[in-house]
Amino acid sequence: MDNKLLDILVCPVCKGPLVYKKEQGELICKGDRLAYPIKDDIPVMLEQEARELPAEEEV
Repeated sequence: MDNKLLDILVCPVCKGPLVYKKEQGELICKGDRLAYPIKDDIPVMLEQEARELPAEEEV
């Protein structure tokens, strides 16, 4: 994942910062508790494609 791209990407729902989780292949929005998948090195920044993080999962 390109660091320059990570610097400009924000959550499409709340416009908040995202955290890159390389081992899961996801970008995490802590505020909305959403995980956006990265497929073939391309972040899928669609709310309907995001995974809701369960309360017990640490972000």
